[in-house]
Amino acid sequence: MNRKVIAVAVASLLPVIAQGAFKLDSRYQDKDGDLVADIPSQSEDQRDPSTLVFAYTPVEDPAVYREVWSGFLDHLSEVTGKRVQFFPVQSNAAQIEAMRAGRLHIAGFNTGSNPLAVACAGFRPFTMMAAEDGSFGYEMEIITYPGSGVEEVEDIRGGELAFTSQTSNSGFKAPSAILKADYNMVPEEDFEPVFSGKHDNSILGVANKDYQAAAIANSVLDRMLRRDVVSDDQIVSIYQSQTFPTTGYGIAHNLMPELQEQIQEAFFSFDWEGSELEEEFSKSGEAQFIPISFKEHWEVIRKIDDANGVEYNCR
Repeated sequence: MNRKVIAVAVASLLPVIAQGAFKLDSRYQDKDGDLVADIPSQSEDQRDPSTLVFAYTPVEDPAVYREVWSGFLDHLSEVTGKRVQFFPVQSNAAQIEAMRAGRLHIAGFNTGSNPLAVACAGFRPFTMMAAEDGSFGYEMEIITYPGSGVEEVEDIRGGELAFTSQTSNSGFKAPSAILKADYNMVPEEDFEPVFSGKHDNSILGVANKDYQAAAIANSVLDRMLRRDVVSDDQIVSIYQSQTFPTTGYGIAHNLMPELQEQIQEAFFSFDWEGSELEEEFSKSGEAQFIPISFKEHWEVIRKIDDANGVEYNCR
């Protein structure tokens, strides 16, 4: 791909540490200070559903990912002894609301919506995908199409930039913070923001010349290129950020402790070789699930939220 890479250390741009601003909704407790909801101490407040509901982040077509996750969900069912249902969510808001309401038990929340899910839905992330060597993450890229007239970031001024949704890290939060800090460019003042809803919509919009430029996660772009959804000659990248953590997978806080342990075991014991997960996610270099800490691995994302003035209003 024709990429003009401009790496930025986002943490150095955002001096205000977000831990002071980040807090859980009042319905949750965090006695151990790990920034995620504690499991309820009383057994009557713990849940042991007969069917576990799983949802993958709504980045791309849910119908595609139902099949991608089918083998893993069979493994999850074997380990837990429970039926497992795939829940195709259409938006980050719907996914968060489903877990907050008790209708969703296991989920992958994308990078940007992860803090909101933790704060407002009692989400307890414990793993994410990584390469064989343990490396992980993706970058935010700003892309355009050949002949668009946008050759560098400053050329967006006075034009249009497509975001995905306001809960997306690479699709809104990170580019907003970086454009303001590095280029003194603010949406609605220096350029017209439009929202596509999903990363694949933004990428297709640029490829089809519906959007002049877009901020996207390059892990999604890489998968779409490998599936020939878009072609390399349709996309030009003019900016690449530092590496961010990718989708975090976790559990509703109020599942029984034994069940939570079984679910974690299912993730870490899953055999990727020959699986649908390997076929799909090897396209972006992933080959295993590794343990994570929300407090540590999402620190830069909380800093970006803080720089953008994000408030975790739970309704």
